[in-house]
Amino acid sequence: MNNKKNKPLWWKPGVILFTKVSIYIAIPIIVALYVGKFLDNKYNTAPWIFLVLTFISFIISIVSIWRFISKYIDELKEKGNNKK
Repeated sequence: MNNKKNKPLWWKPGVILFTKVSIYIAIPIIVALYVGKFLDNKYNTAPWIFLVLTFISFIISIVSIWRFISKYIDELKEKGNNKK
């Protein structure tokens, strides 16, 4: 019998966590950069809208990551309590 098919991948949860956190960082920043640059060119306000949206997206990223990690820690604690 091949035991590898039934064995869970030890690295999979870490990769999933890394990917989700990376998305919480990348998406708001990329959107803010493009939208800020577009609006600055449209209203001739360079670089102010760009900087404000980048700062707001940074705050959104921090809050999103904090919420995600808090839920993840709670899940780990719950799993730890169930094993005892």
